[in-house]
Amino acid sequence: MSRKTKESVQGKRRTRGHAVVELALMSPWIFVLFMGILDFGFYSYAAISVENAARSAALYTSVAGLPGDSQGACNYVSQELKNMSNAASFASDCSAAPLVVTAAAAAVAGVPGTQVTVTYTTINMFPLPWLPGVYRITRVVSMRQ
Repeated sequence: MSRKTKESVQGKRRTRGHAVVELALMSPWIFVLFMGILDFGFYSYAAISVENAARSAALYTSVAGLPGDSQGACNYVSQELKNMSNAASFASDCSAAPLVVTAAAAAVAGVPGTQVTVTYTTINMFPLPWLPGVYRITRVVSMRQ
């Protein structure tokens, strides 16, 4: 065996296992990053769902001619948010956390209309130190009749 070949074999022996050590050192950070991404995805989904629920409730109250029908708006919002993880804990009249819905008559650009406010409180997915954990998402939608 030539001298060059011996040195390259010995050099390879000295560098074996570095990938395992790097993986062992980085895996906790990768796991925490993955949990943060899951949290962000859940909160984004909740924000989009609350916006859609508020829009459908405002559409119902403006088309039905019932601008102050909070119970009807509550039914529409509950139906839109039925896939949320804490949907079973929604009050039937939507007057207490985690879901609060109010509907009221409001003038939109000088035209009679309706205004629906939806406030949704998320659950704590993963307790990460730099995130508050529980978010209150509030969306207000105004629509003309």
